[in-house]
Amino acid sequence: MAAGHPATAEVGLRTLEAGGSAADAGVAAMLAACVAESVLTGIAGGGFATYHEAATGTTTCLDFFCAVPGLDATRAAAPMEPIAVAFGGVPQRYEIGASSVGVPGVPAGCGALHHRWGRVSWRRVVDPARSLARSGTLLPHAHAATLATLRAAMLPGLGAQVYAPNGRLLAGGDLLFHPGLSTALTVLSDEGPAAFYSGSIAEQTVATVQSGGGILTQSDLRSYRVLSHPVAAAFLAGRTVLARRDLNRFIETLDDLTDVADLPRPARAVALANALRSNAPQRLGDTTNITVVDTDGNACVITLTLGIGSGVWLDGLGIHLNSMLGEGELIRPGTNPGDRMASCMCPTVVTAPDGPLLLAIGSAGATRIRTALLHTLINTLVDDTDTATAIHRPRFHVVSDVVHAEPGYPEEELEALSEAGYKLQRWDYLDHYFGGVSAVGPDGAAGDPRRGGTGRRL
Repeated sequence: MAAGHPATAEVGLRTLEAGGSAADAGVAAMLAACVAESVLTGIAGGGFATYHEAATGTTTCLDFFCAVPGLDATRAAAPMEPIAVAFGGVPQRYEIGASSVGVPGVPAGCGALHHRWGRVSWRRVVDPARSLARSGTLLPHAHAATLATLRAAMLPGLGAQVYAPNGRLLAGGDLLFHPGLSTALTVLSDEGPAAFYSGSIAEQTVATVQSGGGILTQSDLRSYRVLSHPVAAAFLAGRTVLARRDLNRFIETLDDLTDVADLPRPARAVALANALRSNAPQRLGDTTNITVVDTDGNACVITLTLGIGSGVWLDGLGIHLNSMLGEGELIRPGTNPGDRMASCMCPTVVTAPDGPLLLAIGSAGATRIRTALLHTLINTLVDDTDTATAIHRPRFHVVSDVVHAEPGYPEEELEALSEAGYKLQRWDYLDHYFGGVSAVGPDGAAGDPRRGGTGRRL
């Protein structure tokens, strides 16, 4: 079990110990993350889950990402509020406010995963998160750094009470507590996900968004459904890598690297940079990842997000609404109300040539998800490192002709990249910019130190 916060991982592990499947533990951990990792995600967000069934060898991706609102809307949305968020010293423009709120998918995704592959009761998977919400959790130092970066989106409304009590921004080791969130989770436990789509919470969500100028409607919520997608396959070092086809073209990029195992390290770095090179917009992202493998060999990899948060909260429920419409590149031409938005999320499993599961892996990090996954997979499958080492190794990320490199990345490889025409941007610290991998392999589970991640094993 690997996740982005010790409390998230602990909840998932305890669910496995209680006889839960990988899906049960994934749902329990996902809801725990909505409490403990609210700087990165939330119950009003969306995501994807890749589930590998050991008994049948089948792998399925469930899509519970946010949808575009506006079904039956009678007016245009009010303008969103632009904010600037800087990473790597470069400001990026985002938009927040009620008009940035998309149709949330996390409650429906939890319900679909539990219904399809769960073993223990619904209440058993929801109640650990409710207990966390009653007590609060400690904010990891890595999350505190992210909070400082995203404060423009996190502090409006109830956010100031949650993230800056007494007027001081929370620091690492401080208590993170969301007034009212335990009430929302009690409703989820008692009434199920339907409460968020046709019940009391749905009504409050629509009223809150519309009062702020957004166009989310009751029809948007009632018509929301979790989708099931086939996964695509690519091959690396004789293993099969299975994942959805995403906005960032992870599977297609991996197809371009089929011969990377035969290259010496400096040449490999250039091949990887060439495959990653893209002019796509670079987004910071507000994402987390959960990876679970149960004792039967079933795997559940979940990536979820809130955008960066809209700054709009549900009064009395401690729920921060998503800001997915504030990231314009996620809405492709021809997208209509009710349609899914695009995403770079790519929860992944790796199998041996004869079928058994070898590795379950996912990453947070928006457009750096592909980068983090590729580095970690090459470290694991080509260099045969253990899971923790593969995640901890320094990475680089390519933006056009610039290679952003973490401290400690091998100098001879950076020299090869420079000789190949890339400009080098050397970072002097580890940062959440470079993604947040969580993975479970045959040697154990590991989370990413860049985002305060951790791994636990039965």
